Amino acid sequence: MGVVIINFKAYREGSGKQALELAKIAENVASRVDDYIAIAPPTIDLAEIINAVSIDVYAQHVDAVDFGSHTGRITAEMVKEKGAKGSLINHSERRLRLADIDFLVSKFKELGLVSIVCTNNVATTAAAAALNPDYVAVEPPELIGSGIPVSKAEPETVENSVKAAKDVNPNVKVLCGAGIGRHEDYVTALDLGADGVLLASGIVKAKDPKAALEELVGLR
Repeated sequence: MGVVIINFKAYREGSGKQALELAKIAENVASRVDDYIAIAPPTIDLAEIINAVSIDVYAQHVDAVDFGSHTGRITAEMVKEKGAKGSLINHSERRLRLADIDFLVSKFKELGLVSIVCTNNVATTAAAAALNPDYVAVEPPELIGSGIPVSKAEPETVENSVKAAKDVNPNVKVLCGAGIGRHEDYVTALDLGADGVLLASGIVKAKDPKAALEELVGLR
């Protein structure tokens, strides 16, 4: 059994009514496989989707702040109150300082939330693992949205990242991201030692998202 987390990003196909439809597709597929399937919709859709599906729902980003004078910011407490399982942290499209990542991982542990820290290479994966998050997700930025899976283009990055993370923190789970879209990409990531995948456009922007997700987890 592997882990599949789908990031809706701010794609038109993954927001509003379409986000809800996509969430229900993920829920339907999750009910038919042993894999752990979860989603990360836009923050504005978070509460509605959490109330509509039974699968775990993550935020895409949380700010490294406590409650206070922080106009437009989102605290970990806010997403927990809405029922989110946790959040992505430090995605390549929303980079954070190391101190902020550390703050959030600690805050998530305090609140019982799941932290998924995104990284871009072996060194940063090891550094992130040392902060003791639940997951690290390695995604070379140049491959994100490219349709070229990191598991094929840079298999050594995945393999070495898994080793580096586990050497530092044997309990951390490692996800493989960037360019993942097909079942063979998923299987290759698992074969390289990853616990699962973090993906976005391969499902969200597919002509038939349900068929794409079914193919990814081996139902087709």
